[in-house]
Amino acid sequence: MVAVFNRLGAQPRYAWFDGNAIALLENGQAYFPALAAAIDAAHREVLLQTYIFAPDDTGHFIAEALKRAAARGVKVRVLVDGFGGRTFVRGLQDELTAAGVEVLIFRPELRLFPLRRRLRRLHRKLAVIDSRIAFVGGINIVDDFGAEAPAHPRYDYAVRVEGELLQPIVAASRRLWRLVAWASLRRPQGHIRDDIAAQPAGTVRAAFLVRDNLRHRNDIENAYLDAIANAREEIVLASAYFFPGRRFRHALLDAAARGVKVTLLLQGLPDHPVMLHATRALYPFFLEHGIRVFEYRKSLLHAKVAVIDSHWATVGSSNIDPLSLLMAREANVAVDDPGFAAALKSSLAAAMREGATELRREDRARLTCLRRIVCWMAYQILRLATGMAGHGKYSG
Repeated sequence: MVAVFNRLGAQPRYAWFDGNAIALLENGQAYFPALAAAIDAAHREVLLQTYIFAPDDTGHFIAEALKRAAARGVKVRVLVDGFGGRTFVRGLQDELTAAGVEVLIFRPELRLFPLRRRLRRLHRKLAVIDSRIAFVGGINIVDDFGAEAPAHPRYDYAVRVEGELLQPIVAASRRLWRLVAWASLRRPQGHIRDDIAAQPAGTVRAAFLVRDNLRHRNDIENAYLDAIANAREEIVLASAYFFPGRRFRHALLDAAARGVKVTLLLQGLPDHPVMLHATRALYPFFLEHGIRVFEYRKSLLHAKVAVIDSHWATVGSSNIDPLSLLMAREANVAVDDPGFAAALKSSLAAAMREGATELRREDRARLTCLRRIVCWMAYQILRLATGMAGHGKYSG
């Protein structure tokens, strides 16, 4: 285990663990069968944490695997966000509870709560099986193909992890479960194991990054900033929701000024139109400084990943926006491995080649006055909302 220190030599931002096997999973088509298979092979414990657990075909597919595990005597614990999991509460919670699955809701939604509290969500997507296998990424438990979505799967990633990195992943998962159980005045059913028997399983070096509201407020953003500051050749970053603060914007500009090739793959089909238009207001800022911008339009882009200098990569739940970097609980895996980085970079290159459109400076000149006004207004609305949540300096 190697700690990575910040540029001032203060407390370590995160720790690298050797001896891991990490597999890249693209879209739910690869992720959901792998997750269900791991749950079906569980002997002792399944911990699942997710933002959305939809009562659709995919949700029922995973729910059935959880119920089968509980029927075998496996201790199964599911934690779902109160905002993102509203349909879960109505459609699946009672069914799982009746089958012996222990379910907790992170911050159940109450209308009387102020905006800032309601925005503090569980946004991580994480599963741990027998302290032996973990899944971390950006994929919610929801159908890849929505009824009103394009005829292509939602574009997203997760990783399957084996090895010594299980130590921090398992510890963080159990810690959050205990915290929510305590806050919910619920006593856990049975003992929550404290042993973490993580053994070497490969040769990949990796780190587990979380964002919370206590000791790890800035860990994910700082990991990005350190990697960007050290970049010498290329940065490829994909983010579904992209509204970076001042530090992040200028880190990208500084990299471009050093001659680093910076490429952004961003959402082109809106599921949150205000965010999309606010992001588009930033395009001239990036394009004028030589940063390439692609919009993914083949389907909904939900990925939150990056590859830097063909060896550093990250996959996780954290967008580059105020909600992820300032308020939500997130989880990412950082990987320092040329083979993994090459696989992710190749996948992103294919996405840009087959499903994205590159934006150019001259495209801005062809925008109607109305489109420019809409982008400007969306930008101001998002800045105002960030300020109202108590983070006014973020987008300054």
